[in-house]
Amino acid sequence: MNAIDHRLLDILVCPVCKGPLRHERQAEELICKADSLAFPIRDGIPVMLEGEARRFGQGATEGQAGDGTA
Repeated sequence: MNAIDHRLLDILVCPVCKGPLRHERQAEELICKADSLAFPIRDGIPVMLEGEARRFGQGATEGQAGDGTA
């Protein structure tokens, strides 16, 4: 697991609502509670694209928000 720089975490915000993100180390995700989105961290780099984010919480569907193709 690659570590993400804490200075980067201090400046990153949700690309959808510009709200704060919570770092989930074990899941390797950045979580936006306001939008119920989990942005993946791949090889130590946050993927801050709404289409790559996983939805969670009430009204969310299983799996990725995007189709996972790139």
